[in-house]
Amino acid sequence: MPGLVATATVFSRQLLFASAFAAACAAALLVSTQHALGAPPVDAGEAIFRDGIAGDGRPVEATHQGQLAMRGATAACMNCHRRSGLGAKEGNTVIPPIAAQYLFHPPTNNPDELTVPFIDGMRTSREPYTEATLARAIREGVDSEGKPLGYLMPQFDLSDADMHALIGYLKTLDRRRALGVTDTVLHFATIITPDADPVKRRGMLDVLEHYFADKNAAPLGATPALRSSRKMMFMVNRRWELHVWELHGPPETWQAQLRQYLATQPVFAVLSGLGGRNWAPVHDFCEREQVPCLFPNVEVPVESEHDFYSMYFSRGVLLEAELIAKRIRESASSVSARPVKTVLQVYRAGDSGEAAAQALAADLKKQGIAVENHAMPANARVAAALRGASHADALVLWLRPPDIAALGDAPAASVAVYVSGLMGGLDRVPLPSHWRDNARLAYPVDLPQGRRVRVDYAFGWFAIRHIPVVDERVQADTYLACGLLAETLSHMVDAFVRDYLVERIDDMLEHRILTGYYPRLTLAPGQRYASKGGYIVRFAEPDRLRVVADSDWIVP
Repeated sequence: MPGLVATATVFSRQLLFASAFAAACAAALLVSTQHALGAPPVDAGEAIFRDGIAGDGRPVEATHQGQLAMRGATAACMNCHRRSGLGAKEGNTVIPPIAAQYLFHPPTNNPDELTVPFIDGMRTSREPYTEATLARAIREGVDSEGKPLGYLMPQFDLSDADMHALIGYLKTLDRRRALGVTDTVLHFATIITPDADPVKRRGMLDVLEHYFADKNAAPLGATPALRSSRKMMFMVNRRWELHVWELHGPPETWQAQLRQYLATQPVFAVLSGLGGRNWAPVHDFCEREQVPCLFPNVEVPVESEHDFYSMYFSRGVLLEAELIAKRIRESASSVSARPVKTVLQVYRAGDSGEAAAQALAADLKKQGIAVENHAMPANARVAAALRGASHADALVLWLRPPDIAALGDAPAASVAVYVSGLMGGLDRVPLPSHWRDNARLAYPVDLPQGRRVRVDYAFGWFAIRHIPVVDERVQADTYLACGLLAETLSHMVDAFVRDYLVERIDDMLEHRILTGYYPRLTLAPGQRYASKGGYIVRFAEPDRLRVVADSDWIVP
């Protein structure tokens, strides 16, 4: 697609040009089918742009230097120019915007005459495209001034009807400013489900409210445009306004409540948030309404790599299940360790551990390992649940701190014991001392000594603002989410497009230095979980109070 500069270079996040277009096709194929839930292509132009499917249902074909280079999904425009049509920039690598307002705007060398939001890669002095010259650019690789387009730009074989549909779709990419944005205010929501922990709720809201207050302490209102020799920025110090959307009742009613909240006050994005066992209705709502949902505090995120608007710091207890599964599989195949043929899992019915236990059981059963799940009702004692557990070769505990502390009433298991770090409190897990020799924790964050400097910055901020620290990880993650949003918005200047917000976070996240509890965060099209791995840790001698790595960093 054009937008289209003769100096286009490799976009490192999208295309892996180890061998020019051959590798580009492979990389593009991985990201070419990313659609929001409930938002499939509705016309031929959108299908061409997103899927590389022509109006007659056949795959679009593109050639490069006279040879077939791309076909179908690999030829979708958004593989390079992104879903928003606003392109991307990383370092000196630029993929230009192709939303219609950037293609058809009159040329100017005077920043005062620009009427479009600033986007890296926009060409302000080029002759504007007409529909005819744009069609020529797409088919022949020649820009509006008759100059060849960049080497990476293929030529597309589109019928007149398909070309008309595609150009029509490009015109829809800049229809209007996103909802939730005014000349002076950016509206954001945070969502809290009825089963969210009340202590975590207060801690999260304390961080959000203080962060928003800090943002709004700067002078507000319209300011003169800021200009430099490189670009023009229409900067407005907009006030951030937080809307707390508390949900009530059963999960099947949540989406109706959220639709009412959104109709009453549109928001640009959902920031942080807090859930219990079930976050799926919130996730699905954000996908259907095309509202970015940025890093909610949930232990059981929705597993859907093909959605677009929802981002999570990790896969939570589902990642822990994979870490434990890998360790058990290794033990089962080891000639020196005790063979693992049977695993017993204990969890509270209806808690986050239930989903994790199901995921772990499915994994182990594929390996021929028998799994017995014990779901404790609300009034059951954990010691009673462990009676008769001696037949198992490994024990997995998906339990909260009160249940873990109650293990003091039970004799320690003589087999390997695996404990959910997220549910149990990470290195503050109250595991009785006589259980610690055989215990291992799933630990999907960085080790305490590794994350100390990164989280101390957040804790210092809390201390200065007298924010009580009631849940270190939730509050640190919330602070990190706020910082990521603020940093991304500063780079977006005034191009307030929801899809562009998601794309910019994707592009910028890996460069983040202060990553809180996580050693590294990365996102890309088709990736919605920023931290990909974790450790198995044990309690170090002599006092068994400190956790140390019992594995390398594992990416399942």
